[in-house]
Amino acid sequence: MSSLIIRDANQKDVNVLLKLLKLLFSIEKDFKFDITRQSHGLNMMLDGCGKHRCVKVADINGLVVGMATAQTLISTAEGGISVVVEDMAVSLDWQGRGVGKRLLENITQWAQNRNAVRLSLLTDKDNTAALDFYDHIGWSKTSLICLHKKSHT
Repeated sequence: MSSLIIRDANQKDVNVLLKLLKLLFSIEKDFKFDITRQSHGLNMMLDGCGKHRCVKVADINGLVVGMATAQTLISTAEGGISVVVEDMAVSLDWQGRGVGKRLLENITQWAQNRNAVRLSLLTDKDNTAALDFYDHIGWSKTSLICLHKKSHT
């Protein structure tokens, strides 16, 4: 797939990224697609210098077919920078063709350029296709579980 490039997203990509997020959230039980919220979140991710966060897209001949986001944080457990990967989504027509793997390779390089010692991500526990994919490309399960709480009620 020589025409596939992974690049930084820009404002022109937002509408396609929203469609990818809608696809992703349709299979994740914990999230509901809300175009206003997701637009705001994407714009926050795209704003700034890109040192601590990024939005990557898979582009095939000008067509965005996948995305992934990443953000840095400081891990006391690791004693260094950690990167959290989110919003990993590939259009149905392009799944199984190496797009997701290339996106995560690019995100990994982005993390390494920031001297990150670990990358982590969350996926729906019932999404066996995603779990198999991550296992196949070298991601490991942990004993940790994710909990969350809204900061406002």
